[in-house]
Amino acid sequence: MSLVLSPPALAIAPETRVGFAAGLAAAAIWGAYLALSSAGVAAGLNGYDVAALRYMVAGPIMLGVLVLRREGLRLRMSVLQGVTVAVLLGPPFVLLSVGGYAFAPLAHGSVLVPASLTLGGLALSRVVLGERLGLQRLVGVGIMLLGLGLVVGRGASVSAAAIGGDAMFVLAGLSWAAFAALQQRWRLPAVDVTAVVGVAGLVALVPGYLVLRGTDALAALPAGMLAAQIVVQGILSGVVAMIAFAASVRLLGAARAATFPALVPGFALVIGLPLTGQALVGSQAIGLVALGLGLVSVLGAARMR
Repeated sequence: MSLVLSPPALAIAPETRVGFAAGLAAAAIWGAYLALSSAGVAAGLNGYDVAALRYMVAGPIMLGVLVLRREGLRLRMSVLQGVTVAVLLGPPFVLLSVGGYAFAPLAHGSVLVPASLTLGGLALSRVVLGERLGLQRLVGVGIMLLGLGLVVGRGASVSAAAIGGDAMFVLAGLSWAAFAALQQRWRLPAVDVTAVVGVAGLVALVPGYLVLRGTDALAALPAGMLAAQIVVQGILSGVVAMIAFAASVRLLGAARAATFPALVPGFALVIGLPLTGQALVGSQAIGLVALGLGLVSVLGAARMR
């Protein structure tokens, strides 16, 4: 008589594990992006500086990747797909998400961009892709949004002057949600998506920046701060996070991948504490716990894959 052990019925598929790891990596990098952006603004940068620095680094890197790979400069997508990706994730997205801070505070952007991405991603997955969301996943997303509000709620204020900035944040989040839905339908290679966005930003944004503003603001930064901005803004956010999120969409679907941006403010808070010297208050700690619990609920819903 022999005993045969079968795998647990609820074992998570390997591609699901990779998809969640990629989504978490993207959220952590975007959290670092917010924290370093805040530190950069405090050091004298503005949104145009941050956006230009991103593409000064990401654009040449992705050009090099295209040149060195087997396919060369030939992209594995149509012209229409390339233009769509460049509009949704490229300079228009950066100008909306960064430009909103001229009218609304950081707390508004920290809530509205990830919240609109998450909710928009769920809606588009259901309406456009016909994906069944399931009660457990919806509950998990609700818990995450509640936690997101607790994390940043202390700094969120409402004023008439902030309405325009808030609208820009919502549009930025919805543009990412639209990309997530299209990425699931088109199955575009993550490297090609990142290359299109990086090169489009390099061509469309950087020449005008160099002519109109120059590099004085960047050169005035302390060497350590400039190095950190280059790594986080250009390499991690401009390249690694883009590839990671696109991979998460491909492996998990648009609805599941759209839950990860709700973690961004939590990561930004944890990463930014050493930079600002601020302490974690009770409501923020509760919010971080809620974010984790919500993600566990979403993860449980993904075990059926």
